[in-house]
Amino acid sequence: QVQLVESGGGLVQAGGSLRLSCAASGNIFRINVMGWYRQAPGKQRELVATTTSFGTTNYADSVKGRFTISRDNAMNTIYLQMDSLKPEDTAVYYCYADIIRYADITRGAGIDFWGQGTQVTVSS
Repeated sequence: QVQLVESGGGLVQAGGSLRLSCAASGNIFRINVMGWYRQAPGKQRELVATTTSFGTTNYADSVKGRFTISRDNAMNTIYLQMDSLKPEDTAVYYCYADIIRYADITRGAGIDFWGQGTQVTVSS
């Protein structure tokens, strides 16, 4: 079994900061891409930021310069430092990981896993 456990959401005023964490655990051989997506009420889930095992990062234009994704490969954990938060950042934030389990080694491809989501609310 593989689990992604998120933490760090909450309520913050506009201009403030929050830091999200996501730890993957279980029968993991390798994690390829890890990242964060978010879904606001009435909207589709959208990419926020991703990072590869080599440290390559990708950000949505709406968060560039304000959010920073980082990764601890040894701990199978990623972080999302969110600064200069805006009300439009309000959403449920989901952790994502492309994971190769030991049972998947011969298949050579990973499986997508998602966390349960953590609410981020930014008040104006």
